[in-house]
Amino acid sequence: MTILWAGQALLEDGWAERVRIEIDAAGRTASIRAGAEPEGDRRAILLPAPANLHSHAFQRAMAGLTERRGPDPRDSFWTWRQLMFRFLDRLTPEDVEAVAAFVQMEMLEAGYACNVEFHYLHHRPGGLPYENLAEMSARIAAAAETSGIGLTLLPVLYQFGGCDRRPLGPGQIRFGNDPERFARLFEGAGAALRGLPADTRLGVAPHSLRAVGPEGLRAATALGEGPIHMHLAEQLAEVEEVEAVRGARPVRWLLAHAAVDARWCLIHCTQMEPDETLALAATGAVAGLCPITESSLGDGIFDGVRWTGADGRFGIGSDSNIRIALSEELRTLEYSQRLRDRSRAALATPDASTGRVLFEGAARGGAQAAGRGRGVIAEGEWADLLALDGEAVDLAGRRGDVALDSWIFAGDDRMVTDVWSAGRHLVTGGRHVAREAITRRYAETLRGLRDAL
Repeated sequence: MTILWAGQALLEDGWAERVRIEIDAAGRTASIRAGAEPEGDRRAILLPAPANLHSHAFQRAMAGLTERRGPDPRDSFWTWRQLMFRFLDRLTPEDVEAVAAFVQMEMLEAGYACNVEFHYLHHRPGGLPYENLAEMSARIAAAAETSGIGLTLLPVLYQFGGCDRRPLGPGQIRFGNDPERFARLFEGAGAALRGLPADTRLGVAPHSLRAVGPEGLRAATALGEGPIHMHLAEQLAEVEEVEAVRGARPVRWLLAHAAVDARWCLIHCTQMEPDETLALAATGAVAGLCPITESSLGDGIFDGVRWTGADGRFGIGSDSNIRIALSEELRTLEYSQRLRDRSRAALATPDASTGRVLFEGAARGGAQAAGRGRGVIAEGEWADLLALDGEAVDLAGRRGDVALDSWIFAGDDRMVTDVWSAGRHLVTGGRHVAREAITRRYAETLRGLRDAL
C-alpha cells in the first residue's frame, strides 16, 4: 500500500484540505480521508491526471520541420499532409517504438497519465504488410512498457483516399486495410497488449468519413467493446467533400447512420454548425480537442461555449505532438473562445473558475474517451494523479480554483513535479524515471531521420 498526503487535493466533489490517499497494489485508490495528519509521500497540490485522448506518436519526430511554405502559395493542412506522407515513408518499426516512448515520456512529464494512441501506421513502405500484421501496434505497446504510461491503443481502419473511394495514394498506402484484414490486425493488436498492466485498453478508430465507407464503419465499430474514435468535421474541404458525396454534412450524416453514444470520441469537430453542436453534445460522446495542433494546422475554432453550455463532454489530446503541454492545451482552448467572441472567462461558470472547468472537463472526458474510469480522485478509481509544486512563485499560498487558474494561465508544465499512472510513480521532481535512456534512443533515431524532409 502506497500512502500519499496532500495539503490540498481536487477530489470528485471538490477541493479538500490535508488529504490522505492510499493506493493499493493493483494501482487503484483504496481510501481517501480529508483532515488527516501528514504522513507518507507528501505533496502540496494533488490533481487527477488526465488522459491524452488523441495522439499520432510518430509525428513528434517532425516537430519544427514543417514551418516552410509548401508548393501551394496558400499553405494549409493539405500541403502539411504531403510533407507528413514523405516523412513517414522513412519510418521503421524500431523508429516508431523509440519515438512513441519519447512521446509518452513527454506526456507523463506534462501531467498526463494515459496515452490514447490513434494508430494508423500499419505496413511497410509501399503497403506490404509486415510478417506480423500488428507489428507496429506491438511497437506502441513496447514503448508503453518502457515508459510505464497507461495505454489505450486504437488501431485505425483506413480504406480509401477520399469519399469517392479512390485508391490510397503513395503517402497513405502504409495505412490501408479492408475490413476483413483489419479485423485480423485488431486481433493482433489485442495480443500485443496482453503483457501490459491491467489498466491497458483496446479500442478502435475508423479514421474518418473520407477514409472509411459505410460498410467499413459498421464493421470497425462492431469490433470489441472498447472506445470508438474518429476524426470528424476538421476541415472545410472535408465537410464539402462529405456533403457532395453522401448528401449531408459529416456530423449530420454520422448521427443519421451510427448509434453514437458515450463510447464515441469525435476528434476536432472544428467545422460544426450550431444545431450540429447541440445534437452531438446530446449523445454523450466526447469531443476530442487538440487546440495546439488545430492552431498549428489552421483547422478552426471548436465551439466550446455552446458545447459546454449543452453539458457536452470534452477531453484534450496532443495529436501531431508538435508540442506536448497540458496546461498550454487548456489555455489555448480558452483563449480561442475569447478571441472568437471578444470575451473573457469564456468557459467559466458561476460555480467554477475557467481553470476548474477546463481541467475537470479534460480529466473526466479524457478518462471516458480512454475507457479508463471517471477521471476523478475517488475510491476504486485508477490512481492517475499529478502533483503541482506548491512552492512555485505563482502557486505559493494559493488555494483551490485560484491555484488551478494560476498554473494554467500564469504558469506551465514545469510546475508538475510528480505523476502517477495507475499507481506507478513515473515522474518525480519533474523528470521521468527513465528520461536519460528514452531520450538517448530518441536522439539516435532523429539522427537517422534528419534528411527525411
